[in-house]
Amino acid sequence: MNDAPSETAPARDYRGTVFLPKTDFPMRGDLPKREPAWLKRWEDTGLWRRLRDNSKGRPPFVLHDGPPYANGPLHIGTALNKILKDVINRAAQMAGHDTDYVPGWDCHGLPIEWKIEEQYRARGLDKDSVPILDFRAECRAYATHWLDVQRAEFKRLGVLGDWDGRYATMDFPSEAVIAGEIGKFLMNGSLYRGLRPVMWSPVEKTALAEAEIEYHDHVSPTLWARFRLKQAGAADLRGASVVIWTTTPWTIPGNRAVAYGPEIDYALVHVEGVAEGSALVPGEFLLVALPLLPQFEKDAGLGAHSVKRLLKGEELAGAIAAHPLAGWDGAAGGYDFGVPLLPGDFVTTEAGTGFVHIAPGHGEDDFNLGRTHGLPVPETVGDDGTFTIHAPGFTGQHVFKAHDAVYAACLAQGTLVAKSRLTHSYPHSWRSKKPVIFRATPQWFIAMDDANAIRAKSMQAIADTHFVPDIGRNRIGGMVAVRPDWCISRQRAWGVPIPVFVEKATGEPLRDPAVMDRITGAFRTEGADAWYQPGAAARFLGEGRDPAAYEQVMDIVDVWFESGSTHAFVLTPERGLRFPADLYLEGSDQHRGWFHSSLLESVGSRGVAPFKAILTHGFVLDEQGRKMSKSLGNVVAPQDVVKDHGADLLRLWVMNTDVTEDQRIGKEILKQQSELYRRIRNTLRWLLGNLDGFSDAEIVPHAELPELERWVLHRLAELDARLRQAVRDHDWTGVYPDIHAFCATDLSAFYFDVRKDSLYCDAKDSPRRRAARTVIDQLHRCLTAWLAPVLVATAEESWLTRFPDDTDSIHLRDWPTVPVDWRDEALAAKWSAIRAFRRTVTGGIEDLRRAGTIGASLQAQVELTFGEGDPADVLTAAQWEEILIVSQASVSQGAQTAAVPGVAAGEKCDRCWRVLPEVGQSQAHPTLCRRCEAVVV
Repeated sequence: MNDAPSETAPARDYRGTVFLPKTDFPMRGDLPKREPAWLKRWEDTGLWRRLRDNSKGRPPFVLHDGPPYANGPLHIGTALNKILKDVINRAAQMAGHDTDYVPGWDCHGLPIEWKIEEQYRARGLDKDSVPILDFRAECRAYATHWLDVQRAEFKRLGVLGDWDGRYATMDFPSEAVIAGEIGKFLMNGSLYRGLRPVMWSPVEKTALAEAEIEYHDHVSPTLWARFRLKQAGAADLRGASVVIWTTTPWTIPGNRAVAYGPEIDYALVHVEGVAEGSALVPGEFLLVALPLLPQFEKDAGLGAHSVKRLLKGEELAGAIAAHPLAGWDGAAGGYDFGVPLLPGDFVTTEAGTGFVHIAPGHGEDDFNLGRTHGLPVPETVGDDGTFTIHAPGFTGQHVFKAHDAVYAACLAQGTLVAKSRLTHSYPHSWRSKKPVIFRATPQWFIAMDDANAIRAKSMQAIADTHFVPDIGRNRIGGMVAVRPDWCISRQRAWGVPIPVFVEKATGEPLRDPAVMDRITGAFRTEGADAWYQPGAAARFLGEGRDPAAYEQVMDIVDVWFESGSTHAFVLTPERGLRFPADLYLEGSDQHRGWFHSSLLESVGSRGVAPFKAILTHGFVLDEQGRKMSKSLGNVVAPQDVVKDHGADLLRLWVMNTDVTEDQRIGKEILKQQSELYRRIRNTLRWLLGNLDGFSDAEIVPHAELPELERWVLHRLAELDARLRQAVRDHDWTGVYPDIHAFCATDLSAFYFDVRKDSLYCDAKDSPRRRAARTVIDQLHRCLTAWLAPVLVATAEESWLTRFPDDTDSIHLRDWPTVPVDWRDEALAAKWSAIRAFRRTVTGGIEDLRRAGTIGASLQAQVELTFGEGDPADVLTAAQWEEILIVSQASVSQGAQTAAVPGVAAGEKCDRCWRVLPEVGQSQAHPTLCRRCEAVVV
């Protein structure tokens, strides 16, 4: 090399000598346009079937799909649910499992019936005039339509599964299995018919399960009423009035007792003065719980009074009161019976008067107390919510409109104390959004605490289940511990009938396996419609039994029983899916829904839970944390997100949230996700660009790699462990945010920045450049594979851009195997100290840039001084120049660590832009540094 510069050397453009990134991977994802082509490719190349063929012999992973309801297009919550399932399935597959996923649908039930009834009303038809088989056929067609719509929408979201082999509760074989599962409870004795209060929808005319209930504020009329004591142990109590308070005045006709708390202190109050308008009478005696007396004074307008004495509730044992409507002319003696006072452990002094009026047909506590003491259970309310003839004086009136009539009757009998209104949380049907009532009707139940011990076994199963988050264990456990027997009957038409015959002479259900076999055999080929065909009773009862001697049950089974039994026809040897499933995954409301019913059904029929683990996610809210509703105009439809942004972006949003909490979505949040996606895509693009022309011949052995490269591989090993742990324990919170942070912070803002100089300007085969490309090769392989479960189209595009093939797919591959020796905690600690010190130094360099002293960090030099034992004092000056991206650095030791940035001395190299004194000393290339001159020669 000639060190003497030539004044006549011509200027030269060195841009063509720099190894700039080169790739066909576009900067813009253009997902809405490109994704459909990827979906078609996967369909055309048989991706799903190839995965199944390639996975034979692998350990299975089974996520049993909780069935969405086939009733309308997908909403954002359903999209989140299915995407999360797909990510978990794909991750398990790429982690080495055989992940066969069978999506399913819940197709029976009231919402579909309602839609068909709406169509009937629009056509002027009465549902009851339509033959039941015709009605069921229209329900089936409606469900089939929406099943097909939703299946297409799920596919567009990139969800991979056995779509051709999907399950549906309305498939004939499914209906047969569901009937058979009911039969198991019939045969083991846990299924019984009994009279119990259930939540009843007067609008839908059917019993409802707890999972079909939601709570809303409701304004209820309230009533304080007198029950005059006719009999009592103490003479001073006879003639006194027990005062009750209720938020359901309509239940007064059904009253048959009054409950007291044995340990509660009650006051015998003598009324001496009353407020204007009060219905109290001076001179009368009242019984009210002492702690509630001050509030009662306000509620009832009680003025001057005296407490004659206090008594414990137990003193009321054996007392008999008159019904508030006794002697009422409008009832013709219908309430002229004694009302016993009974001890109740559910009576409190939290509100009211300390006495609870007991209507055994209209409350769980009421019913249980009545059963204990042999009280009658009058059927005062019919299916439609109107009073029957067993409510004399009110027959035909609707219970929600009867309070004024009850007030008037009580007033006429002198038993009205006060009335008011109360806004409180009240159960409503989640379908009709109308309030429900508690109503005792004959229903079919599955016992929780008989010899089958479903409750006890379920509690043990809950203890043995892995929950994510673990709080789910307490939620479902608390519900199972106190729940009543399971009411599985519904008085509707579209569903699987409860295939039971009841002997009229004894009232006992027929428990004959041969009859059940005939029923399930017919359902398997004809569907549950066979139950409604003429002659069905004779056909199924068989020879030797007179159909006239049996009642054919026409109730259908609770749809939660149906969906809860899906494991019985999905997790089967015929489908190749093992029981129990590895994972059930649904929203947090399913602790009282599908998780709950699946647990009870499986424990009751098999003795074990159908799942090993349960993962729950939250609900989707708008950006302000509000529930989405059309009236607020804040609904975000997944179809719109896919159309505007692409499915990959929606999938990224799902995995960037803490799915165990409620998630938010809206325009601004989607903009944020778009920015995150852009960063990830640019990372892949940079990797691909810097792998142009890469071959295995360039690979540098791990032991020969510079520390910086080995640190990057250590970070890959950490992320690999994080991902595989998530596959094992199903906790994906923070996993993909960690990958994004790795791309943005560790790579783009550090490693890529540091290694650009070597990649672009070193000799093509220099050890440092080869080492960097060795690591970049691994980065591309790992990141593309790790992102594949989420960014299904983007990862495929990234893979095939580098490895073009007409039939290959990243989704056919496993996650790369990360060598154990990549993990190096000591190296990680060392580079953590280096990076921490780097941040302090680059801050000073940035101050120079902002001040206009320099234009870029390569125009700077840094004088570094390290105090004794400083953990960052581990690099040479040349290495610090690389790490700090400065042209010159010096290293010395001193009393304390310091960094003094300044302006680098020398000239700027036209090729690498470093400022060095050596630039200008070459005659052949006067504008280059020595490193660059050696490369271009």
